Amino acid sequence: MEANIAIPTDGKETWSGGGVKPFGASYGKMMMWFFIVSDALTFTGFLAAYGLTRFKFIDSWPIADEVFTHFPGLHGVHAPMYYVALMTFILIVSSVTMVLAVDAGHQMKQKKVAWYMFATIIFGIIFVGSQAWEWKNFINGSYGAVKTTDGKILQFVKDGHQIALSDFVVGERTDGRVQHKRENGLWFEKEAAVSTYSIAQIQEAYSSNSDIQIRSELIDATTKQKRILSREEGLAQLAKTKLVVEGANLKVNEYGNTIFADFFFFITGFHGFHVFSGIIINIIIFFNVILGTYERRGHYEMVEKVGLYWHFVDLVWVFVFTFFYLV
Repeated sequence: MEANIAIPTDGKETWSGGGVKPFGASYGKMMMWFFIVSDALTFTGFLAAYGLTRFKFIDSWPIADEVFTHFPGLHGVHAPMYYVALMTFILIVSSVTMVLAVDAGHQMKQKKVAWYMFATIIFGIIFVGSQAWEWKNFINGSYGAVKTTDGKILQFVKDGHQIALSDFVVGERTDGRVQHKRENGLWFEKEAAVSTYSIAQIQEAYSSNSDIQIRSELIDATTKQKRILSREEGLAQLAKTKLVVEGANLKVNEYGNTIFADFFFFITGFHGFHVFSGIIINIIIFFNVILGTYERRGHYEMVEKVGLYWHFVDLVWVFVFTFFYLV
């Protein structure tokens, strides 16, 4: 018995004779949507893991307003979240220019497509550069802190405001400690950079400055601020210091719980990789536009497909921004 295959006669485009296009979308566009849905599930899993972990360690989770306080060119100025907000605005604007590029493509206006694609690329580069700058400041740290034998991070405050170690510790390291490198110590191992100040220096400086207090990483449930210890409590906790922490990495974090740094590097880095990939793809499409490739094809569907990816990356950043910086 022969199978009868219905061939559409209404003039609608098909996928290689396999039937009418689903939702009127081309094969390439449908595959882009499949990728976006699967990638969205990946980011959903990451952000869900972040949310659950934060809920578990809510009493010691770093406060975003105290972590992301830098602004380019304004050294020493406390500008919480301002630059992150600017980065977000830049990425949203890049979505607008991408929409304009797609619209110009529908109208077959090659020069406009090229200009809007170029603007999108520039905004994307600014965003990735800004993200790298944020990473640099996060890794280098702002104030410095100490870590106790029981894993607690202790910060230093004066008049209710956090201060840097350099604000009250005088002089350079006095213990002669140098960084272990392959050529001067353990040939098989290289350690991280040695801290600017020794534990003994910090303990002595704290003891001799009665107007300085120690702030715990634990957050007071009523005030929503980190708990400031009395001088006596501070001395007792400082006596248990095992490490001076400057900045943040995958092992220590001067801002509080180390797991925050792990999630920050992984999720923002994963998103940054997506933006960087989008920039590379946009550059390729941009040169194809300049060369007239899509004019000869008679359509700018490739611009529309890369636009779908770019809007997805922007939307994901809105959620990352909300989870890490706002909530």
